[in-house]
Amino acid sequence: MSRIGKKPIPVPDTVTVTIEPEVVRVAGPGGQLEERINRDISVEKSDGELLVKRPTDRGEHRALHGLTRSLIANMVEGVTTGFSKTLEIQGVGYRAQLKGRDLELALGYSHPVPIKAPEGITFEVPSPTRVVVKGISKQLVGEVAANIRKQRPPEPYKGKGIRYQGERVRRKAGKTGAK
Repeated sequence: MSRIGKKPIPVPDTVTVTIEPEVVRVAGPGGQLEERINRDISVEKSDGELLVKRPTDRGEHRALHGLTRSLIANMVEGVTTGFSKTLEIQGVGYRAQLKGRDLELALGYSHPVPIKAPEGITFEVPSPTRVVVKGISKQLVGEVAANIRKQRPPEPYKGKGIRYQGERVRRKAGKTGAK
């Protein structure tokens, strides 16, 4: 049996979970999230915990078992503590600044690159070379951070670009002048 799928999900007192046949809604101090689940997978609530169960040991049910449990656990964590991703900007003249709720990046192009903050996402710029993306949905936080990184991915020769905090960029040796 799936080690992830059979693990119970602890639900804090501040979080309310509504289980319908194909939808699980989670509301807490951070906000409200909902996720559609497969009709074969059942979610049961008992004394402050959620249990995800599958009907058979077929491959598709085993895959959905762990996935559903992870999605619901991420929703519970999101509405209680939230998620964040930090991006670092490296390069001469590369910087970020807030314009209202949105982000404006100077990345060596002839124009600034605006990034609109979707609903449920907030940006923080503690320093001009660091951007923090925060929100309650793990998927949305990761997607917005990936879109920001995509504007100027780190290049292997000088290491300039936008990278995740702690990301290692493999460096290459440049051209040599020998003939």
